[in-house]
Amino acid sequence: MQAAPARRIDRTTGRTTGGTAGRTAGSGTMGRILPAAPALPAIPAIPALPSLSVALRAMESLLLSGGQRTARRNAWTAVLEDRRRAKDRVETEHVLEAVSEAPSRAT
Repeated sequence: MQAAPARRIDRTTGRTTGGTAGRTAGSGTMGRILPAAPALPAIPAIPALPSLSVALRAMESLLLSGGQRTARRNAWTAVLEDRRRAKDRVETEHVLEAVSEAPSRAT
């Protein structure tokens, strides 16, 4: 890509006149030479796609109001807590069965 040529600005009129960088103003003119236009900036890299959970939360925030979103999260927390309690209950039953099947020492 080639840079655009510089243009001179006539100080009396404020208009640009044809010209290129490196050309000097003639005698009696009060123009100046502008530098060439800078190159366009590089296009930034595309960011990585968000994870599925981030995308779902974004959709949830768009579709649901604040109260519904809070209620849904509270319900999910309750489900997880119920599952934890059920797991603890099963483990406790296994421990009690193992202890009750052990032979008694009292004779």
